[in-house]
Amino acid sequence: MIRFENVSKKYGAILALQDVSVEIPEGQTLGLLGRNGAGKTTMLNLMTGYFPPTEGVVRVGGMEMMTHPRECKRLIGYLPERPPLYDEMTVSEYLAFVSELREVARGAGRAHIDEIIGLCGLGEMKHRVIGRLSKGYRQRVGIAQALCGSPEILVLDEPTVGLDPRQIAETRELIRLLAREHTVIFSSHILSEVQQLCTRVLILHEGRVVSDLEPGEQTPDQQKLRLRAAMGRDRLLRLLAELPCVLQAEAVPGSEEGEVRLVCRRQDENGLATDQIFRLFSRLDTPLRMIREEADTLEEIFLRETGGNA
Repeated sequence: MIRFENVSKKYGAILALQDVSVEIPEGQTLGLLGRNGAGKTTMLNLMTGYFPPTEGVVRVGGMEMMTHPRECKRLIGYLPERPPLYDEMTVSEYLAFVSELREVARGAGRAHIDEIIGLCGLGEMKHRVIGRLSKGYRQRVGIAQALCGSPEILVLDEPTVGLDPRQIAETRELIRLLAREHTVIFSSHILSEVQQLCTRVLILHEGRVVSDLEPGEQTPDQQKLRLRAAMGRDRLLRLLAELPCVLQAEAVPGSEEGEVRLVCRRQDENGLATDQIFRLFSRLDTPLRMIREEADTLEEIFLRETGGNA
């Protein structure tokens, strides 16, 4: 659906995006994460044709953006970080104007607008002047304009920025609903938001994609385990640390006595990590009351990939 082929973008002497190659297939909900200045908005601007790449090629629907801009942009609905609203228009007038720009047939325009207004929960606001709407409703109007013309792809730049907790929850639910029918790509600083909504996450750092993952997936050669045994914590940590597979063993703050967390090699010359642990407790004739696998949190991955706690 969208493909970046060795794409770089410079603003003068500043290299904002460096040699990015990414393919985003139809039906994904993709989240872009990164610190301020990592290249998130630049990447969104390139995929929507707002800026041309300095090097490389951006393709949408198999077409090159720079040579077929009209056809490519017809496939995309875009919500910039600041919604492009006209405060003097009513919601209905504004969506009619955007639909005309998006070349929606006049005969179908009214029904199309009514459908978008219903989908975005703007029924009570459709005759209100946009300049008098709350921040939350203005954001909904911004998402509604991105839906005009029935694009296959929705690109949303920080769609919940500046909203209160209730408005954030409502906007997330709207994005979740839209993802059933659209490919959705959005940037966010809110890790929990990306964790909840996305089927795939790209982490950008200094203009490069440093991680491409599905939320909750494990590192292929390592696994995190949490276990609880009928044994004092200090002795338990000491015994587990002696296993060849264990890279790190630590107590879990505030947990029950005998509960610890491990980072293990998934498998080595001594077999699977879980097999080594079960054999240990079998030799000790000590009950193992709980063992389960845990994934890295998105926060842990983000901090690791973008330079720790800086």
